[in-house]
Amino acid sequence: MRTLTRQPERRAGYVRAAGRAPLALYDPLVALTVRERTFRSRLLAQVLDGAPPERPLDLVEVGCGTGSFTTMLGGAGVRAIGIDGDPATLARARGKRGAEAVDWREGLADALPLPDASADRVVMSLLLHHLSPATQRTALAEARRVLRPGGRIHVADWGPARDPLMRLAFRGLQLLDGVENTAPLGNGELPGLLAAAGFGDQRLHDRLRTLGGPLELRSARAAG
Repeated sequence: MRTLTRQPERRAGYVRAAGRAPLALYDPLVALTVRERTFRSRLLAQVLDGAPPERPLDLVEVGCGTGSFTTMLGGAGVRAIGIDGDPATLARARGKRGAEAVDWREGLADALPLPDASADRVVMSLLLHHLSPATQRTALAEARRVLRPGGRIHVADWGPARDPLMRLAFRGLQLLDGVENTAPLGNGELPGLLAAAGFGDQRLHDRLRTLGGPLELRSARAAG
């Protein structure tokens, strides 16, 4: 198992869960701006689809934040691991109802504290836009490393705006979370980033209009 050494300078590679807002506002902001109930229920169905009947799924949520989706996974009978790099955010996750069903671990997306080929699914829900462009690439490579051959990554994050209203909504999000780290997704670069990390069979499952811009639910399969 890879061990994780936390170094202060590496923490500059990502924006914490609430961006520039106080952490206490993260859950209310998500509920208000991204149609949380709709996108999380659809994401859950996509993640659980194709689960092997003989055993529970081994599932990792990277950048689990305050644990809202990870606790849903734990309650669905999978072996769920929630990983986040911010101790304060992780403490909130551990205090949520259903948290006892999840294995919570402190770690960063570009150095996951997990062995190679140990997961059936990796979920990155509203994570990638919090990472610098270089860290996005490394995080996707790390997801590929920990997935078993044929395992899938599920990404819920922003996509390119196709009308003025969604462009305006996405500009507002960038004021909160930063321009450099949100630009690759807003420019439609995620499919190329996934392919470069070793993923194929990409699928765009949903595209939702939200107050933060267009939210895409996309999956891809680990080659091999």
